[in-house]
Amino acid sequence: MNGHPFTFSGVNLIAMGSGALWWPDHRVLCVSDLHLGKSERIARRGGGALPPYETRDTLDRLADDLEHCDAETVVCLGDSFDDLGAALALPEDERLWITRLQAGRKWIWIEGNHDPGPLELGGSHMAELTLSPLTFRHIACPTTRAEVSGHYHPKVQLRLRGRTVSRPAFLVDRKRVILPAYGTYTGGLRSTAPALLDLMQPQAIAFVTGDPVHAVPMPRSA
Repeated sequence: MNGHPFTFSGVNLIAMGSGALWWPDHRVLCVSDLHLGKSERIARRGGGALPPYETRDTLDRLADDLEHCDAETVVCLGDSFDDLGAALALPEDERLWITRLQAGRKWIWIEGNHDPGPLELGGSHMAELTLSPLTFRHIACPTTRAEVSGHYHPKVQLRLRGRTVSRPAFLVDRKRVILPAYGTYTGGLRSTAPALLDLMQPQAIAFVTGDPVHAVPMPRSA
């Protein structure tokens, strides 16, 4: 498995190169910010036309991760759909694909700021989820600990093999883990942004997605 193991709040986790978080002891796979249907939403609102394949690409990568991990529980950390219209416009074959991925698994949709609310796609819909000792929610709460969240789409810029690259990244300190966006057409917020600097402690680590996963001190300046 392509990933970087680490210990957080006393549990062993793996930051996967795909952007998923794997909790082997509980067989929990966690992903954030799928933003399914984003190309449809952009076209509907008069934006530039994007190739309408991002939902299939996102689901294809998710299917690969589920197969490799054999996950029993899937936690989607909010903003799973780009808006209500995108959810309603999801083609039937993609709805059926999600149903197949859910089969035999506990599937939890955490509410996000883009999410349209409960959909007839199976699974449970929750504001947040506690699987002791961890709490899963969409947006980080500055006063809590042992928290896994998403929302910010963190990314880092660094030098790799003699060139500057920008990639999605997990941000991890002693209080929280912030997941990168898993969706194909999702942008990102640099780790140097004030919102992330305020949330993350000075010793925070970034796990940069890709193959292999790189662990670096979280960049705090441009």
